Amino acid sequence: MNHDSEAPAQPGGTSRPGRPPLHDLHLTGKVALITGSTRGIGQAVAEAMAAAGASVVVTGRHVDDARQIVRAVTAQNLRAAAHFLDVTDTRSIRETVAFTVETFGGLDILVNNAGMSIRKPALETTEAEWDLVLDTNLKSQFFGSQAAARVMIERNSGGRIINMTSVLGVVGLPGRAAYVASKGGIVQLTKALALELAPHRITVNAVAPATIRTPLMAEILADPAREAEFQQRMPIGRLGEPEDVAAAVLFLASDAASLITGHVLLVDGGWTAQ
Repeated sequence: MNHDSEAPAQPGGTSRPGRPPLHDLHLTGKVALITGSTRGIGQAVAEAMAAAGASVVVTGRHVDDARQIVRAVTAQNLRAAAHFLDVTDTRSIRETVAFTVETFGGLDILVNNAGMSIRKPALETTEAEWDLVLDTNLKSQFFGSQAAARVMIERNSGGRIINMTSVLGVVGLPGRAAYVASKGGIVQLTKALALELAPHRITVNAVAPATIRTPLMAEILADPAREAEFQQRMPIGRLGEPEDVAAAVLFLASDAASLITGHVLLVDGGWTAQ
């Protein structure tokens, strides 16, 4: 229910009547781990969170790329560290969470961003291809959330878990069965974890982008006809940029979103509203 009158601040809560509405859109003093953050959306998220005051851990299988991003971030007197992460390996996930705690003293925000896709008809998709997509996109998010939540609960600090899904987590598309299944699973995983972790003051939300100009999409969007096809799906009239998604993630990670959990925030230019 929506009331116009101010509500009193709740003990232990984050409601602070009279404060500017955008005051809490910062991450000062927070520690954030972003998976798959050496390019595209993940890189934009890491850079945005560092600029907002967080200490960030940039991760990926190509650790030299992560180190390059960290050098650029720390050159601005911001805090960042690089670490190797293979999200299909649960031990690597646990080691990366431990590294984050050892390096920056805690973990407040996890962004499960790493993902991949195979464009292939369902009747031609192999078991190995199916497993790779599901392990990378869905299984990794469960075990990443598990490892992060254990730290947050042990420290009794609350926290934020933000899962990267897709518009294809809520609508289908031919030739992408494994990807669609993984992204739909993320939507339901987000809701289940939100309910389970709410008593610990850990919010769990998902961000669902449509077509975003990233290195993974560069080859497809190089074809003007394909770019026009994707753009026609978005009533807003343009494709997304990584920074569009980073802004949504930054909001969900901030105190401004403290009452939002179990939500899927669509960053799709109206694609799914049609």
